[in-house]
Amino acid sequence: MTIEAKDLSKIYGTGETRVTALHKANLKITSGDFISIMGPSGSGKSTLLHLLSGLDKPTSGSLTYDGKEIYSFTDKELSAFRRQRIGFIFQQFNLLPVLTARENIIMPLLLDKKQPDEAYVKQLTDLLGISERLAHLPHELSGGQQQRTAIARALIGKPDIIFADEPTGNLDSKSGSEVMEMLQNIWRKMGKTLVVITHDSSIAKMADRQFVIVDGILTEVETR
Repeated sequence: MTIEAKDLSKIYGTGETRVTALHKANLKITSGDFISIMGPSGSGKSTLLHLLSGLDKPTSGSLTYDGKEIYSFTDKELSAFRRQRIGFIFQQFNLLPVLTARENIIMPLLLDKKQPDEAYVKQLTDLLGISERLAHLPHELSGGQQQRTAIARALIGKPDIIFADEPTGNLDSKSGSEVMEMLQNIWRKMGKTLVVITHDSSIAKMADRQFVIVDGILTEVETR
C-alpha cells in the first residue's frame, strides 16, 4: 500500500476570517512505515490527519491510495473505505458506554455484517493485555485499558494503516508510555503502517520517520 498526498491545502473562511490550516503538504507513506507528525496546538496536525484519512476534504491538492484518488469517492464509498482499510485511535476513547469492551471492539465488523475471527480477537486482546477485561463496561476500565480497547477496535478489521491522533493525550505518563509501547509492538509484530500525531517529542522520536508541522507547513526531519 502506498499513500501519496500532493500539495494538500485546507483553508477555512474567507476575507479577514480566512485561515490557512494546511499549506501544500506533500507526504508519501508506504507499507510498514511508522511516521510521527509533531506540532503545537493549532499547527495543522489534526487537519492533516483528517485529510490523510478521508475524514475531511481539502481545499486543493490530491490524495491517492495505491493510485486511486479517494476524494473522488461518494460519501458512502468513502465511509466503507475508511471502515475497511483505515483504523483510527483518538485522544478521546470514543467507546460506547452501554457496550462491553468486547462489543466495542467488534462493532466495526458488525457494521459491515461480518463475524469476528475469534483467534484474531484473542491475539489482539492478549497482545494488548485486556483479554481478562472483555466483559467489562468502559466505566469499569482504567484510562489505559479503555485506550487499549480502542486500539483493538481500530485493528479488528485488519486495516492497512492506523492513524492515531494524540493517543496518549488523556492518559497519565505511565499509562501513556504503556500505550505507546503497545503501538510499537503492533507496528513491529503485525507489520502495520502507523501514523501518530503528537505534541510530545519523546513520542515523536519513537517513529522511524519524523515530521514537524508549524503554521500549516509540513517538513520531514532528518534523523541519523
